[in-house]
Amino acid sequence: MSQLQLAGIDCAACATKIEKHVNQMASIKNCSVNFTTQQLNYELTGQQAAGIFEQQLAQLLPTIEPGVSIQQPVAPTPKSKSHRLNYNLIRILISACGLGISYLAPLSVSVKTILLLATFIVIGSDIIWTALKNIQHGEWFDEHFLMSIATIGAFGIGQYAEAVGVMLFYQIGEYFQSLAVNHSRRSIANLVAIKPTFANRLAADGSIQVVAPEVIQVGEQIVVKPGEKIPLDGLITAGDSYVDTSTITGESVPRAFHPGDELLSGTINQAGFLTMTVTKPYADSTVAKILDLVENASSQKAPTENFITRFAKIYTPIVVGVAVVMAIVPPIVFGAPFGDWLYRALIFLVISCPCALVISIPLGFFAGIGTASKNGILIKGSNYLEALNTVQTAVFDKTGTLTQGSFSVTTVHALNHQPAQLLTLAALAEQHSTHPIGQSILAANQTPLKETLTDVQESAGHGICGLLNGQLLQVGNASWLQASGIQTSTPVEIGTSVHVAYQQNYLGYLIIADTVKPDAQAAITQLKQVGIHQTIMLTGDNQPVAQQVSAHLGIDHYQSELLPQDKVTAVAKLTANRMVNGKVVFVGDGINDTPVLARADVGVAMGGLGSDAAIEAADIVLMSDEPTKLATAISIAHYTHHIVWENIIFALVVKALFLLLGALGIATMWEAVFADVGVTLIAILNALRILKKH
Repeated sequence: MSQLQLAGIDCAACATKIEKHVNQMASIKNCSVNFTTQQLNYELTGQQAAGIFEQQLAQLLPTIEPGVSIQQPVAPTPKSKSHRLNYNLIRILISACGLGISYLAPLSVSVKTILLLATFIVIGSDIIWTALKNIQHGEWFDEHFLMSIATIGAFGIGQYAEAVGVMLFYQIGEYFQSLAVNHSRRSIANLVAIKPTFANRLAADGSIQVVAPEVIQVGEQIVVKPGEKIPLDGLITAGDSYVDTSTITGESVPRAFHPGDELLSGTINQAGFLTMTVTKPYADSTVAKILDLVENASSQKAPTENFITRFAKIYTPIVVGVAVVMAIVPPIVFGAPFGDWLYRALIFLVISCPCALVISIPLGFFAGIGTASKNGILIKGSNYLEALNTVQTAVFDKTGTLTQGSFSVTTVHALNHQPAQLLTLAALAEQHSTHPIGQSILAANQTPLKETLTDVQESAGHGICGLLNGQLLQVGNASWLQASGIQTSTPVEIGTSVHVAYQQNYLGYLIIADTVKPDAQAAITQLKQVGIHQTIMLTGDNQPVAQQVSAHLGIDHYQSELLPQDKVTAVAKLTANRMVNGKVVFVGDGINDTPVLARADVGVAMGGLGSDAAIEAADIVLMSDEPTKLATAISIAHYTHHIVWENIIFALVVKALFLLLGALGIATMWEAVFADVGVTLIAILNALRILKKH
C-alpha cells in the first residue's frame, strides 16, 4: 500500500470525509486516512499510474476540505508549521478588538452594525465559505454548516453582537483545539521518534562514509559511535558497549553487548565504538517495522470508533431536524414568538456538533497504541487494543514463551564428589561434542579445563567417552552406562539426565532442562490481577515436563505432546465457546505457532527471539520477550477503554444537558459554544492522559 503525507487536516471528521470521497474514485481499490499522522494510505486498482492519481488527488482535496493539500517531501520549518495558527490568532485578536469597540465606544446604531458586520466577515468568512463548498459536495451536516446557519440566523433576528461573539469564541475554541491536537501529535510522534537519520558505512580502505540507512546493503559493515542510534539490524563484529534498548523493548536499564551479539535498529549506543555487519536492509529492519506498525495502526479501527462515526452521521441530522421543528412548530401551532424560538433552534444547532466524539475517540486509541509502543509492545490496530478488554482466556506456548527455549544445567547430583567436580568431569568429555546438551554443560562449568581426554569416542544419541589419566570416563544417558555394567540412580527431577562414571564407578548425574523465564510466574499472577479468568499452556513437550512447568507457574490447565495442528484445534474449541471463555489471546514465538496465532481472537508474538513468520501473523508483538508485557498491554487497553468511554459519556451528558437548556430558552449562544468547542477541548486533553500511563 502506498502512502502520501497530507497537510491541513484539523479534525477527524475532515479525515473521514476525505477518506469517503477518495474511496469513490474509479482508480482506488482501498483508501484510509489517519487523522493523527495526517497520512493517506491508498491502493490503486492497477489501471492508473500513481503519478496521475496524485495529480487528480491534489485537485480534488481542496474541493473536499479547503486548506488540505498533499505535503511535499520536504521537512517543514517551524515557521511554516505555525503559519496557519499565527494567521488565525491575528484574526482572533482583530475580531476581539472590533467586538470590544462595539461594546465600549459610543457609536451610532448604524456604525455599530457596520463594525460588527465587518468583524463578522473577518472572523467567520472562512467558516461560511467552507460550509458552502461542502454543501456543493453534499456535505451538509458538519460544524461549518451548523455554525454558519446559527450565526447568520442570529444576524437575521438582530443579535449582531452575539453572532460575532459566538463565531469569535468558536474560533478561539478551534485555535486552542488545534494547539491541543498538535501537542498530542508531537507527543505521540515523540514516542516513536526512533528513526535513525544516518549510518556510518565502513569502506574497504577503512574510511567512514556518512550515508542514509536506506542505501546500506546486507553484509556491509557500519560503525556506531557513542551516543548514536543503531541505524540497522546487525551483528557486532568488534567492540563492547552498553546499549539503551528502551525504545524497542521498554527496558529502562541499558544492556551490555559484545561481539557476536545481535543489535536492533532504533536502540542507542551509550559507551564504546561498535563495528557491525548488517543483517537486514532498512525496509525490513526493526525500526522500520515499528514505525510502519504504529503510524498505520489506526487504519484498523476499533468497534467503538466505527460506532461513533455511524452515530455522528445519524445524530447530527436528527438534531438539525429537531431544530427546524423547534423554530417552526411553536410559532405556527401555539402562536409563540418566532424570534424567540428561532434563537433557541440556532442554539440547538451549535450544540449538536459531535466534534468532541469524532476527534477524541480516535486520538485516545492512537495514544494507547503509542503508549504501548513506548513499553515495547507493538499493537497493529486499535481494534486489537480494544479486543484486549474482553479477553478472559490466555493461552501460552511453552518453549521460548514461558521458558527460555535453551538448555541449561538445573541440577548436579554428586554421590562422592563436590558438585563442581562432577560438573568439570562432565565438561571434560562434552568439550568434544557439538550437541546442545553438551554445550549447556560446558556453559555451566566454572572451573578451567586443564586436562584433556584421549581416545575420545562418541555414540550418537547415547553419550561420549575417553581416557582421563589412562582411565575410562563415561558421560551419557542411563541405558548406555547400564549396558557397560554400571548401575545408575533414577533422578526425581524433571528434565534430561546425563550420568557420569569414572573407572567403572558411578559418580552421579546432571539434569539438563529448559528453564522458566524469570518473569513467567509474575506474568501469570499479573494476568489474574488484570481480569484474565483462566490460563492455559499448550506444548509439544512430554507430560511430566508440561505438568512441572504448569504447576510451578500456577497455570490453570495444560495440554502436552501436541502437534501444531493440535494447538489450532485446542484454540478453536476455546473460541467456539465464547460464553464460557470470552475472547482468547494466544502467545507464541515459533514458526510452528503461526497458524494458531492467526486462529486466536488476539495473537501475541514474542518479538525479540520469535520467528519472522510468527511476528507477521500476530496482532501484537512483545519486543522484549517478557510474558509480563502481556499484562501491561491489557492494563493499557483497560485504561484506554476507560478514558475513551469517559469522553463519550462526558460529551453526551453535557450536550444533552445544554440541548435541554437551549430548548427551554435558558442557555444562550455562549453556553452553546462551550457545549461544543469547550467539551471537545476537554475531551482531547483527557485523551492525552493515556500518554502518561506506565
